[in-house]
Amino acid sequence: MSQNPKLVIGTRGSPLALAQAYETRERLQAAHEDLRGDGVIEIEVIKTTGDMILDRPLSEIGGKGLFTKEIDDAQLEGRIDIAVHSMKDVPTWLPEGLCLPCILPREDPRDVFISPKAKTLADLPAGAVIGSASLRRQAQIKAKYPHLQVITFRGNVQSRLRKLEEGVVDATLLANAGMRRLKYEDAITSIISEDDMLPAVAQGAIGISCRANDEQMQAYLAPLNCKESQIRVEAERALLRVLDGSCRTPIAALAVIEGDEIVLRGMLAKPDGTEVLENEMRGPITDPDALGTKAGQELKDRAGADFLAEAVQA
Repeated sequence: MSQNPKLVIGTRGSPLALAQAYETRERLQAAHEDLRGDGVIEIEVIKTTGDMILDRPLSEIGGKGLFTKEIDDAQLEGRIDIAVHSMKDVPTWLPEGLCLPCILPREDPRDVFISPKAKTLADLPAGAVIGSASLRRQAQIKAKYPHLQVITFRGNVQSRLRKLEEGVVDATLLANAGMRRLKYEDAITSIISEDDMLPAVAQGAIGISCRANDEQMQAYLAPLNCKESQIRVEAERALLRVLDGSCRTPIAALAVIEGDEIVLRGMLAKPDGTEVLENEMRGPITDPDALGTKAGQELKDRAGADFLAEAVQA
């Protein structure tokens, strides 16, 4: 690290996380002349608990906060100035003293299908094995394709593609945004429509956090914020918050903007795919939190306590 960098970015160390940190640095330097030049912005890699434990599902080791806690701590302690996150990994609550003032322009939120043996999920033969670490993806596959076998499959994009190549599984699903950011589009077999697989909350969105009292960093981040992406993410995260979303509950949501309205689709499922609840609501772009809260509450009311309890215990 340089002796006196003007700004330190904290990030996880995966190739995808680093690509997102580099994109953030480029955007900051394009927006601010005083941040250009070697050593002015430094990138510090922080290993999180979620990166270190790869042999168990996230649901068994504590959920989403495992990818952010160490980074949050570094920020609160002043070791880094801003942190770059995949928003789908960020809990719906932030530690006191941190804020999330910036969402970069969102990439395509859809999932992709990758397989050397078939063009789509529907084309896979009975008994084919799909590798996925996501309960959301697993539940939707089990609901629509009960003849397929799904196994937990963790690791970064590169390791999952390697396992696929080695024949550990017949197919896997990944986020199109990550594949595009890593320039791996050639590995994609097909893009899955949101009608066939509703995406994770905030999938494809990069969020940047900073200390709540750091006015300088908030000023640096202001020109990078994409208002449309921020509105969409806020609506989806409000739905997730109401449902007390964790890695133990299959939840999906996708908000799009049509004119002066937000259209929000939500989904809540049992992990085994035996029951899937979906809804769609519209609301003004001026209050995405209210729309997400309303949509989340409607799903929660329909599900009932027993549904959610079974999902957590599964």
